[in-house]
Amino acid sequence: MRLTKKLLGLLVVTIMLSMVLAACSGDSTNELVIANSADAVSLDPAGSNDVPSSNVAANIYESLVAQDQNMELQPSLAVSWELVEDTVWEFKLREGVKFHDGSDFNAEVVKANIERVLDPDIGSPRAFLYSMVTDIEVVDDYTVRFTTEFPFSPLPAHLAHNGGAMVSLKVIEEDYAAMEDGEDPGSVINEKPIGTGFFKFDEWVPGQQIKLVRNDDYWGDKAKLESVVFKVVDEDLTRVAELKTGDSHISDPLSPSDVADIEETDGVHVNRQSSVSLSYVGFNMDKAPFDDARVRQAINMAIDKDQIINGIYDGNGVPAVGPLAPDVFGYDPDVPGLEYDPDKARELLAEAGYEDGFSTTLWTNDNRERMDMATNIQAQLKEFGIDVEIEVMEWGAYLEQTAKGEHDMFILGWSTVTGDADYGLYALFHSNNVGDPGNRTFTKDPDLDALLDEARQTPDPDDRAALYREIQELLAEIAPMLYIHHQEFLLGVSDRVEGLTQDPTGVLQLQNVTLKEE
Repeated sequence: MRLTKKLLGLLVVTIMLSMVLAACSGDSTNELVIANSADAVSLDPAGSNDVPSSNVAANIYESLVAQDQNMELQPSLAVSWELVEDTVWEFKLREGVKFHDGSDFNAEVVKANIERVLDPDIGSPRAFLYSMVTDIEVVDDYTVRFTTEFPFSPLPAHLAHNGGAMVSLKVIEEDYAAMEDGEDPGSVINEKPIGTGFFKFDEWVPGQQIKLVRNDDYWGDKAKLESVVFKVVDEDLTRVAELKTGDSHISDPLSPSDVADIEETDGVHVNRQSSVSLSYVGFNMDKAPFDDARVRQAINMAIDKDQIINGIYDGNGVPAVGPLAPDVFGYDPDVPGLEYDPDKARELLAEAGYEDGFSTTLWTNDNRERMDMATNIQAQLKEFGIDVEIEVMEWGAYLEQTAKGEHDMFILGWSTVTGDADYGLYALFHSNNVGDPGNRTFTKDPDLDALLDEARQTPDPDDRAALYREIQELLAEIAPMLYIHHQEFLLGVSDRVEGLTQDPTGVLQLQNVTLKEE
């Protein structure tokens, strides 16, 4: 049969349309699709302190220092560093590195980035990471010196945090110019997140997905994938269904309740990674009755954490006695915590004037385990006359409102990403960090502040460890939180995915990931 010109034209259009639809469907054999429980809050490294944002940013940007799977520091954009004086660190930078916009990485860029994080006009929730830095000196194009207010041995670890990720100087200057025109800090960087990483930003459809593409001009070993899509799939079971059908290759996170299902399904498996994370219930110490330590201690003693860990998390993780995970420097296994003791809990409530209980609210985001935890805590506290109303909130609003102190009790997590107690304690409990930086319990204790300040200013590791023991003992008295557990990170992963690793901080390492053909 002969094709007319009209039919031939229609056939060509149909073929082209099919190709476009296939490309748009994310069906590329070299595109990794990650189903995430929440969207990023910001792609500006100075703009947020949440895991979904960090997971994306870790592929776009790089910091001076990196951490390996054992939380050991490794060179990244800096090739070496040394303490040249008690309060002066010198970093030698990698030469020949280009940003995604073609601009050069050098010492001026480092100075501009860290000064921007510290700029009060930016209002970065990560400013506490570098608050001890008093001067940044450009020695030459590839040498930079940091002077600190006091000896601060964790500085290289803090510079491994993605809060110290390097953004193109051109984009930083554009962002400041936009601020002069009335735009919010980070508005330009969010639209044009330009780093030096092995992936480049392609698009962000808020509430739906973020797409990154391979940086073929990367200074080191190039990513093996052509592209990565971080897709927002907030329902646990939907993420599992997408993993099974192949619509997604990774479910992040995987609910402990779904582990058995994945283990019994061909073509997918469970990835487990021990963590430096903490899950906790925080109390707003600015609000009654949580302004009374006896009430906070009583709730700690009223809750049987084994019900939560075994019943909701299927035994996944290590029970938390305090805020620090066992692999974090400064953790002390001998510090006593507030053990489950219902009789003592009732006694403390009576002393505080709440023998008959009280009414309160417990906030959580729409994470299945956290919602189940809230329901469990609600039931347990009812036995003490405490009437708990549960409120489930969208992630962005949840972070914003807990930062403002509009909550009573709340469920959240924290990961000590530097592997050092300073990050796991100073951010969560120092009065300087109330709100967005991490202190959502609104803890304001002068003695605690003094100890936290002294610990970060003490150079000797043994002396620091002793101070952190004292801090953890004091926290048991203050009881700003009910510490639940340090859980394993769980991922549902397609068997097609090879080369995937996950840090103890929860960040996925995608540089060496490949996808086997089906």
